[in-house]
Amino acid sequence: MMRCVIPSNARILLVDDDDSLRRVTEHHLIQAGYQVTAARDGTDAAGLLSTVEFDLVLSDLRMPGLDGMALLRDVRRRLAPPPVIIITAHAAVDSAVEAMRAGAADYIAKPFSRDELLLVVARSLEHERLRRQNRSLQETLVERHRIEGLVAESPAMWKVVKSIERLASSDASVLIQGESGTGKELVARAIHFTGKRAPGPFVAVNCSAIPADLLESVLFGHLRGAFTGASDDREGKFEAADGGTLFLDEIGDMALDLQAKILRALQEREIERVGSNAPRRVDVRIIAATNQPLAEMIETGAFRRDLYYRLAVVPIRLPPLRERPEEIPALTRSFLRKLGLAHLGVDQDLLDLLVEQPWPGNVRELENLVERMTLFRHDEGRLSAADLPEEFARAEPKPAARPAGFAGIEIPDGGIVLEDLEKDLILKALAKAEGNKSKAARLLGISRQTLLYRLEKHGIE
Repeated sequence: MMRCVIPSNARILLVDDDDSLRRVTEHHLIQAGYQVTAARDGTDAAGLLSTVEFDLVLSDLRMPGLDGMALLRDVRRRLAPPPVIIITAHAAVDSAVEAMRAGAADYIAKPFSRDELLLVVARSLEHERLRRQNRSLQETLVERHRIEGLVAESPAMWKVVKSIERLASSDASVLIQGESGTGKELVARAIHFTGKRAPGPFVAVNCSAIPADLLESVLFGHLRGAFTGASDDREGKFEAADGGTLFLDEIGDMALDLQAKILRALQEREIERVGSNAPRRVDVRIIAATNQPLAEMIETGAFRRDLYYRLAVVPIRLPPLRERPEEIPALTRSFLRKLGLAHLGVDQDLLDLLVEQPWPGNVRELENLVERMTLFRHDEGRLSAADLPEEFARAEPKPAARPAGFAGIEIPDGGIVLEDLEKDLILKALAKAEGNKSKAARLLGISRQTLLYRLEKHGIE
């Protein structure tokens, strides 16, 4: 007898109108360690399914009243349905095949031996276990990359989140533009794992990290002997991403001749391996990203205009961190959670200093700094300004106190419009602060939240 792996406490619903066969089958299953509930027909079985959760249903095909096919349809309509094995006579194999097409996990033909029965049951239960395990892993991935994983406490990032939400039911190509370190791949993963392609693969390629003469082979694959060193056939990233998403990072670094081939792949939904003339169909959603100004590159001929419009069906701009400093406290705590240090406190004076930094490396630079501070922190229980490296700890001096009434403004005889004056002062403060809202607020002697309110009031972007 072939040995079968028996799931612990597996519950089986056995449905057969043949009393003798039902008793024998029930005996074999109980001896093998299963918990068995028996029903005489499909109607009784449907009632049991409404009150008890089963791991598997084993049902005869031909029964009076509600037969095996009707019971199968009933099971398949239920939430989290158990697998169904159909019992059939040799003469009714065609009906068993029809049941398989309708969603049955397997079938077994009468007369069957004890070993055949246990093998089919164990195989179906193991398949269901693996299927549920795979679904659980997929849900874990979706949870890990869901939109809520992005920190969005600024109007600019809320626009990004709204774009991701709207893309959930779409296969449109997306172009993400932003400086290095702003989180372009994180956004690409959020688009994939919150969308309908989440069950498929997410394949990322950094176009700037691969030599230009190898990138075509990496993307499209190659045949053996296509070039020196091609010792065997190899699939490319397009084929690896079939049914899912291909993320082309730093696409602005791609050579023009390869841009033309990417354009054809997008238009025709097919690719050719290097060294082959045989097209291969691929079902791939493209998300591209770049830190380069593609609009300027188009004007100089460094990037194809037609490819740009194919990629930028949905354009997303990721703002640099200096444009959203209000998110720095939340990002800092997010990185601490990622490091398993969510219990650490963070002093406000440290957060104030972090908000004032220019962050040329953006979110990636902040993440690296947070990890560095945790490694060399002075207090085991919290982070403070003392943990900042010397190059970060230089606080900008506060503006000198100004005498009351200082503004250098004379009110003309015809008067002024206060709203216009306020808007003009805000614009000048922003210009002096090079766009840093926190610095502009200090120059104006108001809080950052007050400045944000007045920016919105005056319609200042």
